[in-house]
Amino acid sequence: MTDQPSSFVWYELMTEDVDAATDFYEKVVGWNSEPFEGSGMRYIVVSAGKGGVGGIMAIPEEAKAHGAKPGWMGYIGVPDTDAAAARIEAAGGTIHKAPTDIPNVGRFAVVADPQGAPFMLMTPSSDNPPPPPATNTGRVGWHELMAGEMKGAFSFYADQFGWTNTHDHPMGPMGVYRLFAAGGEEPIGGMMTKPDIVPRPGWTYYFNVEGIDAAVERIKTNGGEIANGPMEVPGESWVVQAKDPQGAVFALLSAKR
Repeated sequence: MTDQPSSFVWYELMTEDVDAATDFYEKVVGWNSEPFEGSGMRYIVVSAGKGGVGGIMAIPEEAKAHGAKPGWMGYIGVPDTDAAAARIEAAGGTIHKAPTDIPNVGRFAVVADPQGAPFMLMTPSSDNPPPPPATNTGRVGWHELMAGEMKGAFSFYADQFGWTNTHDHPMGPMGVYRLFAAGGEEPIGGMMTKPDIVPRPGWTYYFNVEGIDAAVERIKTNGGEIANGPMEVPGESWVVQAKDPQGAVFALLSAKR
């Protein structure tokens, strides 16, 4: 385990049509976007206010050859990507892309937990300023893992990244929804054993918006699909789970309906 808890630091959409995806999320979430200069490929940085949230890029041909579909991935920041990847593999996880340098950005790897949920590791090449509060509009306000088996998954992330259990919320026949923190007392997300209807373990990222009903209409108007919700969740918040026009799963979170 690392000396300090590690958390998510960046989010990335790999998609079939970069322009269409950028336009969709600008309209639905309210992000601003601009090209990232100095990259060997087209990469669009999306931001909420002055703070970058993530990037949008085309699915690499190598990933397509392995069956990759449009989807969001989260980067967990670590002090040493190589060491973190080795620990993950030793714990039963998988390295999908070995640690690689991104010039002037950092070193990253694509990995999966022992139950198959993919995510990325990132060691920045320089110190970055603290991100804006996770409650700000346009930021990622929640991270949700549908695990193959929750308790085993939580043990893995706790061992690898220092995450802690803040609360177990009983969900009746669906089991337990476990809230977790990455340093501090406030949870940054939750995880549970996936229901049978969910085909494979994976992470979903919830973007903050102002008013869930208006956001639902923006999703529909711009060619997205509502998968679940809107529904009220503990904490007097509202959520909706959806797919963008190219099939990437995402979710929205709002303090008001």
